[in-house]
Amino acid sequence: MYQPSEIVREPNPPRLAELDLTATIADREQYLRRLKKWQKRMQRVQQAYYHQNRRAIIVFEGWDASGKGGAIRRLGERLDPRGYKVHPVGAPTEEEQGRHYLYRFQNRLPIPGTLSIFDRSWYGRVLVERIEGYANKRQWQRAYQEINEFERMLVDDGVRIIKLFLHIDSQEQLRRFQERLNNPYKRWKLTHEDIRNRARWADYETATDQMFAQTSTEQAPWRLISANHKWYARVAVLKTVTKALEKGVDVVPPPIDPKMVEAAWRELGLSVD
Repeated sequence: MYQPSEIVREPNPPRLAELDLTATIADREQYLRRLKKWQKRMQRVQQAYYHQNRRAIIVFEGWDASGKGGAIRRLGERLDPRGYKVHPVGAPTEEEQGRHYLYRFQNRLPIPGTLSIFDRSWYGRVLVERIEGYANKRQWQRAYQEINEFERMLVDDGVRIIKLFLHIDSQEQLRRFQERLNNPYKRWKLTHEDIRNRARWADYETATDQMFAQTSTEQAPWRLISANHKWYARVAVLKTVTKALEKGVDVVPPPIDPKMVEAAWRELGLSVD
């Protein structure tokens, strides 16, 4: 009889206080060179997932203004847009509010050959919903097991899950809030919720570390990204995601179809060099 895989928590899950936030890339040319390198490698990974009908989910969590949107843009910049979807997650709709909190993520799961990128995710249950009181203590405590089971179900079904948390310190967040406030083209990014959440910084730190401890598993570990410096964070995200998706996957392009070669020669006079 089939037995589902065992959920095994990581013995040493990440902790916010242990991350070095001084990591940086100071030189713009170096940044662009590294970015291009990993974007090209990620492009090859996407093609491998397409040809092999593989599926993957990339989860982005992090502080407000930690650079999730910028990192997602660089991640998808050179990818075929038909092969991935970005799902920005906000407050549940009126229809979704009366259902289990995982319901609204079920129809956003990737189809074969594609990637689903979540800009925030089901982890809102144990972060914002916990801190702001939208979920009671019994509900958010129960959610750790529910989330682990949900992810275990996906992994057993062949989905690869990469979970990233972009970490910045409170001073850097305040600086970015100031920048957004003074820039008419970025002002829309600063919300009342951002300001309100900042007042609960210590509570969010506690909730985040507990989230890591309870849901960083061998099947779907959390990866903490130092994001005080945007250039470094963007390259780190690309490198982390690419290497995680590559693991155990043959990224060499499939052999050419001999019938297509024959047709190209017969109809167009084209040949393979």
